[in-house]
Amino acid sequence: MESQDGSQSLDETTTTDMELKEKKRDEEEEEDDEPDETLSERLWGLTEMFPEPVRNITYATMVNTQAGAKFAYNFSRSAMWIVFSSSIILFAPVIFEVEKAQMEEMQKNQQKQMLLGPNSAISGGVPPPIMPPMAQRS
Repeated sequence: MESQDGSQSLDETTTTDMELKEKKRDEEEEEDDEPDETLSERLWGLTEMFPEPVRNITYATMVNTQAGAKFAYNFSRSAMWIVFSSSIILFAPVIFEVEKAQMEEMQKNQQKQMLLGPNSAISGGVPPPIMPPMAQRS
């Protein structure tokens, strides 16, 4: 009878082990059947672990940062437009006058060169007189 009782206890343990394994497999299959969450769903789920004031402060900080960045961008665009357009309006006449003066100077030099010869334009004026040779004393 012991052999029968012993075999019955082995059968019972084997049966319970098999049942546990089947339950585990069923649980794993059930877990696999659940659809995967998207990243946005997971992040939204994480917000629930923070208190409401923390979420409100974070939201306000993000909105204000975004508004500040937009304001800074628009302001810098306007400021750059004003600076560059003003500099063009203010400095363009000066640049044109300097260029005009240089052109007039070049024309004067060219006229001198044609009238007085090629060396006159380089020296900028009348060529210096050549000194007579000095007599040597003995």
